[in-house]
Amino acid sequence: MHPSSARRILLETVGAHLYAVALDQGYLEADDPSYPEDSEPGQALRLLTELGLLRLDEVAGRYVPQDPATTHGHVVAPLSQRGNDLLAESALWSEALSDLGRAFRRSSLANASELTEIVGLDQINTFIEAAVNDCEFEMLTAQPFGKRPASTLNEAEDRDIRALKRGVRIRTLYQHAARHGPDTRDYVAVMVKHGAEVRSLDEFFRRTIIFDRRLALIPASLDHAVALAIRSQPVVDYMVDIFERAWERGMPFTLKGDSVERNIAADVRAMTIRLLSEGHSDAASAKRLGVSTRTYASYIANLKDEYGVQTRFQLGWAMGRQEGGIVDPDFTLRPDPSAADQQYPSGAVGRHDRPSKACTILQCPASPRGEPSFRSRGSGPGTVSIDR
Repeated sequence: MHPSSARRILLETVGAHLYAVALDQGYLEADDPSYPEDSEPGQALRLLTELGLLRLDEVAGRYVPQDPATTHGHVVAPLSQRGNDLLAESALWSEALSDLGRAFRRSSLANASELTEIVGLDQINTFIEAAVNDCEFEMLTAQPFGKRPASTLNEAEDRDIRALKRGVRIRTLYQHAARHGPDTRDYVAVMVKHGAEVRSLDEFFRRTIIFDRRLALIPASLDHAVALAIRSQPVVDYMVDIFERAWERGMPFTLKGDSVERNIAADVRAMTIRLLSEGHSDAASAKRLGVSTRTYASYIANLKDEYGVQTRFQLGWAMGRQEGGIVDPDFTLRPDPSAADQQYPSGAVGRHDRPSKACTILQCPASPRGEPSFRSRGSGPGTVSIDR
């Protein structure tokens, strides 16, 4: 414990009680035996006197209480100044060690391994902090999964602003779902104001940070508690190329207006149909879109309303028929006796007088959830695989 802390605790406890007694009586007797020098009350009396909260009236032989406002300046101000000096000194030490750290990380010793595993969130954050501080001209980041926690954004804001002020170009990709997060919108507004560039994309991507096109950081576990630092130049170049392609397809985050909202809605709709047709589970599809499972379910409900159907099988059949992926244009539907007791949409399963080579409907085994699973098999676009 710091010495000044012990004095403060003594003031807050025993000293405060003595001061209250002095205020009630208007004084404390100087020869009162209740405050022997080697006791806590005696030490508190001496502290109150040193701080100027009690003044000894030698003529009356009494300690008279004084206004603490007169003490505040000569007690608190020096502590504040010492604190400022320590903060300034710590910043200088940090800068000096950072310079040495940058020199080490650019040396052959640090780059001996092209892959470095970093375990633990604290270690990962420390690594990112150092990498951002070392960054000289460009930082590329891809942040999936929609809205980001406010605590994460607050930690990143000051660090990223410092990099921008050094002239580092920062480009960030989000998923469209991030536009619905107030904290993310506020963070983006601040970053863009300082010169960052931010876009959003409908497609799912993995979290990635690339520093100066020399170092890349990616997750190495599902819970992101392990990360992998990549220094292999061919691999980093490949990752930069992937980022640039995604960046070209992205939509500026700060764009607003009805046309932008319509474009985003169209992107989300197309991605939902794609995930649905690929047969992903709701949880996996929601994760890829960066939304909750409830929100994803609302997307499916909207599609059902749009196509005028009630079940997912009906939805898949309707979408496939519209896209030409389930039946041929000259296909004449007739009820299939073998499926009479199945709850299919009217005419959804039929017999072909002349079976299509491009597409047939197959009844598949039950899904893991115990529900019928149906897939459309074909060589053309628009084929659909949907669990009802």
